[in-house]
Amino acid sequence: MFTGLITDQGEITAVAAGDGGARMVIKTQYDTSTIDVGASIACNGCCLTATKLSDETFVVDVSRETLDRTTLGSWQQGRTVNLERSLKLGDEMGGHLVSGHIDCTAEVASREQDGDSHRFIFRIQPDFARFIAEKGSVAVDGVSLTVNEVGDDCFGVNIIPHTCAVTTFGALDVGGIVNIEIDMLARYVARLLKQT
Repeated sequence: MFTGLITDQGEITAVAAGDGGARMVIKTQYDTSTIDVGASIACNGCCLTATKLSDETFVVDVSRETLDRTTLGSWQQGRTVNLERSLKLGDEMGGHLVSGHIDCTAEVASREQDGDSHRFIFRIQPDFARFIAEKGSVAVDGVSLTVNEVGDDCFGVNIIPHTCAVTTFGALDVGGIVNIEIDMLARYVARLLKQT
């Protein structure tokens, strides 16, 4: 489990295709001596397992399913990604509960200056837009955000300067593709309503 509060921006230093999947090496500022092999780390919101560690990097193996359903299939050497280590019992819950299981991707439809902040509109498949609620929570590339507005195939968020500075939102522009995790409560409520 995660909170959607980004604690590092990592860099992809190597990508190697494998048997249907890929192996990626990610450079981090985390103290890797405090990370165990098998630990979960959210990379642009996608929960991945650290399979090997060095002084400045960790390695993740990515399945074909993950490559197909997230932005990870397009990742190349030099890309910057949002990182968050998994929650420990007693950690502060500053964002919202995030599982690291990506539901879909979305495209940046617009980005506009709004005072010191930036207002983003994301275009999303209507099947997933119905799970997103105004003033509800959504994770975009692993960042916990409050939804400002919702349409049939889009939703909008406001990104404050701090978030732009410490996440990949600073470089995100129109046409960019992001990972989306809808609020898990919305997912389960929709499932229960479908069964009644």
